[in-house]
Amino acid sequence: MSIKEPDQSVWNRFWQQKNDMDKVYPSSPSVLNTIKKNFKLEGLKVLEVGAGTGRDSAELARLGADVYVLDYAENSLKIVDAIRAKDNLYDNLKLVRGDAFKAPFPDCTFDLVFHQGLAEHFKDSLPLIKENYRILKHGGHCLCDVPQTVHPYTVIKHILIAMDKWFAGWEKQFTMPQLKKLMTDAGFECVYDYGDWMRPNLFYRIVREVGFKVGVELPKYPLQGSAYQKVKDKILDSLENNSLMHYTQLCIGVLGKKP
Repeated sequence: MSIKEPDQSVWNRFWQQKNDMDKVYPSSPSVLNTIKKNFKLEGLKVLEVGAGTGRDSAELARLGADVYVLDYAENSLKIVDAIRAKDNLYDNLKLVRGDAFKAPFPDCTFDLVFHQGLAEHFKDSLPLIKENYRILKHGGHCLCDVPQTVHPYTVIKHILIAMDKWFAGWEKQFTMPQLKKLMTDAGFECVYDYGDWMRPNLFYRIVREVGFKVGVELPKYPLQGSAYQKVKDKILDSLENNSLMHYTQLCIGVLGKKP
């Protein structure tokens, strides 16, 4: 099967269809939690690459970080701009349209670069991570979050890819050792890693998407606020750094430090 990386038109079409934030699930909470846990946000110079909806970037801006979002899909930046306008975040949330592999920033610009759902869309992800390395200050960090290999999502994804039904045309995945190697090959020291499960689960999300097609909208988070959900989330959160659990989780992430 030939590999065809998604181009700008694919992402513009995708974000045009996903512009209703009430229907779109945010990224793994572990991305934002990892940043909050490891950094003092006030005045931190941050870049999100391949911003998508930019919701994590908007939250970091609300908390005092100086945040830039970089994306080459116009419709993605329109979504982020709407959030920026709604919350009046113009002072510390900047939008930049450009190529992640040739970021329009000088060397050693940022304290933190992060992305989620980006590296898996390229046959060779190393040039992307090396570009992240270039624009980071010495002592700065890169957080890379990707889909994990051993998961039912991966099976479904590759069936749809084979049928030419996958939204992005093609996509890969990583085990934790593969992701750590990617980071170290780019020059980073891996200082923190995590994984997270799909919340709510994959089956519920599939049912919810089918519901949209027949005019039925199920709640985004069933049982939200219930004792069951709180206990379940507490247990899952306690296991996010367990190395064995990394082979069961939907997504994994590594925080790398530039020497």
